[in-house]
Amino acid sequence: MMIYVYSIIGGAVILGFILNMLDRVGTKCVFESKEMPHMKPLTMGTKGVGFWKGLWMWIATSRKWEITKDWHYTINSVNFVIPKGFVFDGASVPKFFRSWLSPMGVLLMGGLVHDYGYKYKTLLYKNKKTMNGEQTQRWMDETFRDINISVNGFFVLNYLAYYGLRLGGFMAWKKHRKANCKWEDSI
Repeated sequence: MMIYVYSIIGGAVILGFILNMLDRVGTKCVFESKEMPHMKPLTMGTKGVGFWKGLWMWIATSRKWEITKDWHYTINSVNFVIPKGFVFDGASVPKFFRSWLSPMGVLLMGGLVHDYGYKYKTLLYKNKKTMNGEQTQRWMDETFRDINISVNGFFVLNYLAYYGLRLGGFMAWKKHRKANCKWEDSI
């Protein structure tokens, strides 16, 4: 039985390699950051909630991280910032895929920018006084994909993550629209 699982995984890796070599379409995004974001993990809060709720939290939630120092980055030579204190959970990778793809791994940069953009429906310019306008969910998803392609070069992986966002990201997008978060509250 295990040989079949490893055969499928091996076949998927080989197929991904071949597609990655052939799919050099490129991206219009040039992403740069002088340093990795400074962040700290936040507690998950499972202590004292009871067995069933704790089990559900372990299965259904992701660890959250807090940005501890303003993180500056550029997209196509435009300077942006994620302010200190922003809390995010990284790329929303289903738990059963996390053995192969960490939410804080190769999708970290795109996931951080994407989480900020999903929450506030915009990105914050470096001056922390203006934003890049109200954006759509699709624009944020494409930005996630393009940043990750620029950072890690895995075209197939990033397109799979992008299509996953297009299929399931609407739940997080609607949750943030209902909360009506304002970018001014993030600074």
